Amino acid sequence: MSESDIWVYHPRAGYQQGVDLIGYKVEATDGSIGKIDRHSEEVGSSYLVVDTGVWIFGKHVLLPAGTIKLIDTAEKKVHVDRTKDRIKDAPEFDEAEYGGEPTYLEQFARYYGQPHM
Repeated sequence: MSESDIWVYHPRAGYQQGVDLIGYKVEATDGSIGKIDRHSEEVGSSYLVVDTGVWIFGKHVLLPAGTIKLIDTAEKKVHVDRTKDRIKDAPEFDEAEYGGEPTYLEQFARYYGQPHM
């Protein structure tokens, strides 16, 4: 997966523009990781911010749209192609630090763009 397509919803994932994903549960390949706190539909920089709750002490993690395998609107679940450990070890998303600055997302592109198990 290249750095550019990691920020794009895959056509097979079932994403429909305008659908509000906030509150959907997020499922890693090996179990639940939390709920969507916010999401972006920006062309070329779409992502989810997941509140992991008590799982890793309330950390907010950013998942690029390209990590999404399937969006199940009936079950209100989003399935991603990363393990819980991979997500847990991701850089923490900091809203104040992001501030709409595109270069802030580069650390996430590097992290998620690496080969995953």
